[in-house]
Amino acid sequence: MYTVGLAALIEKMKLENCTPEIDINNIKISQPDVNRPALQLAGFFDHFDSERVQVIGNVEHAYMQQLDKEHGLQILSRLMDYKVPCIVFSRNMEISDDIIHLATVKGIPILKTTKTTSSFMAEVIRWLNVELAPRITIHGGLVDVYGEGILIMGESGIGKSEAALELIKRGHRLVTDDVVEIKKVSDDTLIGTSPDITRHFIELRGIGIIDVKTLFGVESVKNTQAIDLVIKLEEWNKEKQYDRLGLEEQYIEFLGNRVVCHSIPIRPGRNLAIICESAAVNYRQKKMGYNAAQELYNRVTNSIKKGDGQ
Repeated sequence: MYTVGLAALIEKMKLENCTPEIDINNIKISQPDVNRPALQLAGFFDHFDSERVQVIGNVEHAYMQQLDKEHGLQILSRLMDYKVPCIVFSRNMEISDDIIHLATVKGIPILKTTKTTSSFMAEVIRWLNVELAPRITIHGGLVDVYGEGILIMGESGIGKSEAALELIKRGHRLVTDDVVEIKKVSDDTLIGTSPDITRHFIELRGIGIIDVKTLFGVESVKNTQAIDLVIKLEEWNKEKQYDRLGLEEQYIEFLGNRVVCHSIPIRPGRNLAIICESAAVNYRQKKMGYNAAQELYNRVTNSIKKGDGQ
């Protein structure tokens, strides 16, 4: 199970830590959802999702204000006994010194945000879904070509890095070379990123390591990109039958998600960058409802029918 540190959440969401005495470095979040503990404040703790970030909004805060002070602290104490990762007060609400003291004793961080409850929850859930998503690491390169994420795969030394470099020279953006970390953020979306240690670097055999961001500028790189299309480079095999029409899509599967995949045979003289660009544009056309292979098939079929009619 993947986790994210509470310190990272505080930094990302720009939260104010009202309990600085508590050591937050060892507090981990393992659930991408958040919880508004309205029922828990009313005393109902059955099915309580204590592993989630707890968010106090206007409704919960107003309810707590109506409670007797001692009773309200007892309810909060019971909630904190479940060792929730943290409690976040939205809308920059005032937090009493008694609550801060209780949280400090219990070791539960109390945080504050200026955002509204709904917008904060939506932002946290979106970020946690990405950070806690299932992931794998594969050998390949990922480039943003006309807004489409092209994952270039193939055996070592076949020319993946050279193809990526040519695409960068043609104005496209590098996400990662050699190692791609793939996260499944939904049943439809895979996000690719680079390990921190190799970010923005490309290895070219015979030259060595080059820094794409330094050589070509900040507009030539990107940190993350959805994976839309896979291009597998392979040595030309004259015995193998390659798809020449593309009427039927081929797929490759990562983490249970299927991605369209094209196998491209490598021969001297083939410009891989142009092939990748054409594949990206053709994929976008298909998403917009136009399929060139199907159009050709329809023309041939209609021509045959006309010939038979004559």
